[in-house]
Amino acid sequence: QARLVESGGGLVESGGSLRLSCAASGTIFGAFIMGWYRQVPGQQRELVATIGSDGTANTGGSAKGRFTISRNDVETAVVVHLQMNSLKPEDTAVYYCYLRDGRPSTYWGQGTQVTVSS
Repeated sequence: QARLVESGGGLVESGGSLRLSCAASGTIFGAFIMGWYRQVPGQQRELVATIGSDGTANTGGSAKGRFTISRNDVETAVVVHLQMNSLKPEDTAVYYCYLRDGRPSTYWGQGTQVTVSS
């Protein structure tokens, strides 16, 4: 099984930047996709960005042009970063890292709060 640990997040003013990181350790079977969803209370989770084991990255919706997803692998984990620039109050949400491997199995991080003040 894989385990995801998130870091980053916090409070930032509108127009500011934050960087989220997610380290995936344990057993990751085959080709995989990692990424970030975000959720506002009372709403469904929204896909923000993904990156595949082949390095293909996608950023969708309102995050396009402002957020960048990247990946670097360390000895014991796959680490994915989400660089968020030009943040807006509407980006305020809990951000969840996820991984879907080749079994397929899906894993989620614990979530990290991002709050953008106006």
